[in-house]
Amino acid sequence: MVSVMEDPTLERHFKGHKDVVSCADFSPNNKQLATGSCDKNLMIWNLTPKARAFRFVGHTDIITGVHFSPKWFLSGIIIQRPDRLTVDAQKGESTVFKAHTANVRSVQFSNDGQRLVTASDDKSVKVWGVERKKFLYSLNRHTNWVHCARFSPDDRLVASCGDDRTVRFWDTSSRQCINIFTDYVGSATFVDFNSSGTCIASSGTNLVLKHLTCICLAVHRTGVNCFSFHPSGNYMISGSSDSTMKILDLLEGRLIYTLHGHKGPVLAVAFSRDGDLFASGGADSQVLMWKTNFDLLNYRVLLSRHINDNRSFNFGPLIPQDVRSHDSATSCRDQSISGPGRTHMRPREEEDEDQQERLAGDMTTSREERSGIPSSLTSNLENIVRQLDILTQRLTLTEDKLRTCLDNQVLLLQQTQQVDGSDTPNSSIFLF
Repeated sequence: MVSVMEDPTLERHFKGHKDVVSCADFSPNNKQLATGSCDKNLMIWNLTPKARAFRFVGHTDIITGVHFSPKWFLSGIIIQRPDRLTVDAQKGESTVFKAHTANVRSVQFSNDGQRLVTASDDKSVKVWGVERKKFLYSLNRHTNWVHCARFSPDDRLVASCGDDRTVRFWDTSSRQCINIFTDYVGSATFVDFNSSGTCIASSGTNLVLKHLTCICLAVHRTGVNCFSFHPSGNYMISGSSDSTMKILDLLEGRLIYTLHGHKGPVLAVAFSRDGDLFASGGADSQVLMWKTNFDLLNYRVLLSRHINDNRSFNFGPLIPQDVRSHDSATSCRDQSISGPGRTHMRPREEEDEDQQERLAGDMTTSREERSGIPSSLTSNLENIVRQLDILTQRLTLTEDKLRTCLDNQVLLLQQTQQVDGSDTPNSSIFLF
């Protein structure tokens, strides 16, 4: 039976940072959570019960980014210092080398774990080799600070965004900018791909899903600082300066949850690699870990399993074996009635009716014996299915009304922003 989607619940509350929590990331094995802070410390939280947490000290400035490598189990820590990039290995060792000529804003490992991409206030995006800790190439087309840069799941593209109000897409093989989006009201603060690479989102303007059509949806009252895609690609969580987190259903393009827990701006959100957990950090120095409780069972997978089960179920021959014995007995009985010198034949219509009754009774008995499901239970299940159809129709009508209300809210927000001017902070997300 498909489980009903439950509300997200707070699982654990981590205390250890003394200043703003700026970044977070789960390890590939989902056993650890790394967080960076403005207190210049990196914390590794073990998710197993009663396990110790580890504090990495030694940074001399704010930690603004952290990311685990899927292959080398490294965490890349970006410190807000002009020329330093530190990569902490699993044993706690670190390597420092020159990175940028201005503050580094974000870091991410490629999916094969061989490269790093960094974004900086020097208006550049740089790609590095991890194994040799070597600079590979630079991507220079931004005209202002670059806040974020991310690899696509196949590592063929890099997406970047910044204070020049653009989102740029780069081909890693040709090292050229292949596309640019400029329809932004303010700075673009964050950008990322979903797990399949079919959708790209950026925070800073209205929520727009760009496939064949565009759908706009405002989600926060103030600026969006971060977001994270669920591994299934069906959901996304965003953190905002309004101290809330919003969970969006990307399949239907609507808001499904608003979470409260932080006492200030939410600056970091991250789903675990299996999607069962997500973490959040903010200006209140808190690290909160939540259980998603999402229904991960894909309906199409369930339907295919149901079809396969029906195909593999052996109903046996359409005409039971004992029907042949009935036919032979009937023919013998007819022959015994027909004696010498006299002919007594049963009407053909009567024989057909008797045979159809026997076939129907035998097939009904055979199906009930094989399936083991009483007819009363079958009728009850059919009644439940009809009631569920009615509930589905009512929910659809309710969703349509809510969508109309949300559209009206978007129009009101746009009118308010036009009246207030262009200095109003961005409060939504951009999906391509």
